[in-house]
Amino acid sequence: MAEIWQLATLWLALALIATLLSIWLGIATALSEIVVGTVAQLIIGAVVGATVLGTDQTWIKFLSGTGAILLTFLAGAELDPIVFRERWKEAGAIGLISFLTPFIGCAAAAHYLLGWDLMPSWLAGVAMSTTSVAVVYAVMLETGLNATDYGKVVLAACFVTDLGTVLALGLIFAPFTMKTLIFVGVCLTFLTFLPWITAHFFRLYANRPSELETKYLLLLLFALGALATWAESEAVLPAYLIGMILAGSVGKDHILIRRLRTLCFGFLTPFYFIRAGSFVSVPTLLSAPAAFLLMLGVKLLTKFAGVYPATIAFGAPRKEATYTTLLMSTGLTFGTISSLYGLSHGIIDQAQYSGLVAAVIGSAVIPTLIANAFYLPSHLLPEEEGTPKIAQSQAAE
Repeated sequence: MAEIWQLATLWLALALIATLLSIWLGIATALSEIVVGTVAQLIIGAVVGATVLGTDQTWIKFLSGTGAILLTFLAGAELDPIVFRERWKEAGAIGLISFLTPFIGCAAAAHYLLGWDLMPSWLAGVAMSTTSVAVVYAVMLETGLNATDYGKVVLAACFVTDLGTVLALGLIFAPFTMKTLIFVGVCLTFLTFLPWITAHFFRLYANRPSELETKYLLLLLFALGALATWAESEAVLPAYLIGMILAGSVGKDHILIRRLRTLCFGFLTPFYFIRAGSFVSVPTLLSAPAAFLLMLGVKLLTKFAGVYPATIAFGAPRKEATYTTLLMSTGLTFGTISSLYGLSHGIIDQAQYSGLVAAVIGSAVIPTLIANAFYLPSHLLPEEEGTPKIAQSQAAE
């Protein structure tokens, strides 16, 4: 047990350092955690050994995965059903274009410019097509934009983009089996009755010191996550669906959401973001940067070529359109998941994997830094007392 406590101390120390950096530099905590994970793996790995961080230990994988699942659920719960119904055309169009342009562009670049075979090229297109719900939601929460109609539309568009990524990964690479049918059938049946079951259950047993609501929601997330994994899908997909389905009830319970955020951001997501950053092999990138630079560049160019005109077409001012495009250019969760799927199934090799993961993580950091530094739509930020500090500082500029 001593080794586990020592490792936990190291990870929480890194999380605390990342939080302090985010405060000092005025950036989102998620981004500072990714950078700290990369630097920690580089320095600690060089001085002591690559295994010191313990990123492959089962309990760290569990906490990291739970953080991604809960964060994705919270992002789904932030969606306002009324706003989504009113602006579904905008969210759907932006999300679909945000998926298609980098999917086709990055696949073509990998095949024709890097000389990759067809299937690795398609996997590169899938991995680079994503928009990170985790990063976008974390940024929205810290700026306060999650409470605005603008933020809710962007989060809805993120869901459409990542749904396209998941479907592409499944249709191109994953076998469509009886497990898939069972998973889809169970999800459709369960999610249909979930709002009624949840409302009735909470009406009978909620608002007790035992935090029954949190246990109930975690049970749902773990159960459908296990079913998704069994069906060779990803646990974060049903988490987002559960969040969307319960957005009109659980999402309106601000006290419950606040408690879940405390659990998520205070303990779980640092393991996810720091672990994601630790996957980047800096020596590998320095020795062979072509895949990293090309994939990152093509993703950003194709996102701008598709998303920016779409947002302008729906009447967004240029500053908001640029900010939306930069946020939609981020990638992390499904990008790393797709890359790891390709590596574990022999579709790509280690060098291709390192280039893709680095490009995915680079797309999580670079566009968000630029967006918050130069294009943050300050006029949309909440002005009431309690607005996050990053929002206040940007609004004052």
